[in-house]
Amino acid sequence: MGLADPLDSSPANGFKVVVDGIEIPKVIEVSGLKSEVDKIELKQNTNDGKYVVRQLIGRPKAGEFTITRGLTDSKTVTDWLKVVMDGDVAGARKTASVELLDYKGETIKTYSFNNCWVRSVELNSLKAGAAEQATEKFTVCYDESSVS
Repeated sequence: MGLADPLDSSPANGFKVVVDGIEIPKVIEVSGLKSEVDKIELKQNTNDGKYVVRQLIGRPKAGEFTITRGLTDSKTVTDWLKVVMDGDVAGARKTASVELLDYKGETIKTYSFNNCWVRSVELNSLKAGAAEQATEKFTVCYDESSVS
């Protein structure tokens, strides 16, 4: 099966992030989107004594991705982290997706994540006299992912 050769690629600035059905506003960057499986290395000897190494497909890996957004007065993300820190596993688990958009704003690919929880929340450096936006960066861990 050959790969399709569309005329245009997706623009890197065309995306949206949705957590439990709610679009996250002011997202600047998403990094770490990755689907991965474990690799199993099988070392064995053949019947004639030859040493052979095979690489087998393992189980899907869990992972994490990072979202950076403009800082607002919203406490949603830090409240989510507090739920995690309080040990409320059921309350902390959410679903998330990152939708890649074409030039018309239509979804061309969706990365979906199940059993997500926020691992860390970080502010960018705050500098007196600086002329830059304050941002909030948070890392989301997930158990399962799929791409559609």
